[in-house]
Amino acid sequence: MDVIESIKRQIADNPVILYMKGTPDFPQCGFSGRAVHILDQCGAEYAFVNVFEAPEIRENLKLVSQWPTFPQLFVKGELIGGSDIMMELYESGELQKLLAEVKTAGERKA
Repeated sequence: MDVIESIKRQIADNPVILYMKGTPDFPQCGFSGRAVHILDQCGAEYAFVNVFEAPEIRENLKLVSQWPTFPQLFVKGELIGGSDIMMELYESGELQKLLAEVKTAGERKA
């Protein structure tokens, strides 16, 4: 499977996935740390990919998302954006609603 297909599979297989620099426990840039903090404030369960440990994903994700910077948050297969957009959505309450829909859908499957 090529890298593009692998990225698309990750996005499809994970209702919430954050491509970030570092890990949630040890973010390696302020924007990634901010993204983790926002998701934590929402009580979100999410997968993550440390793009420093996956340079092929770091280079090719931009081709999939058409977004040049990190972090990148995807919810239900759709790009939400980086930490600035996440903060705007969080402050308006929209991010909490979106993440609650994912959580509710997951609970229905169980």
